[in-house]
Amino acid sequence: MFIITCPFCGERDQSEFSAGGEAHIVRPKQPTELSDDEWADFLFMRKNIKGIQFERWNHAHGCRKWFNVVRDTSNDKIYAVYKMGEKPPSN
Repeated sequence: MFIITCPFCGERDQSEFSAGGEAHIVRPKQPTELSDDEWADFLFMRKNIKGIQFERWNHAHGCRKWFNVVRDTSNDKIYAVYKMGEKPPSN
């Protein structure tokens, strides 16, 4: 377990949150024009790297709001937390 700082509620235990996967995935402008393979890539293919990753999280057992986290997946160290719509911090 680790602590996540919700930008709306403050520090809380990780068990209060739900991970939403990789952040900043841009939806295709014309999804009906994509092939099945291209649509599958958009829906399912993510980086899932070991190291620094930009992720979406939801405070499921709190304010229920979504926000972004910059987290090192190898040790769960959180480098930044920022609200949806805000510009991601530079590394």
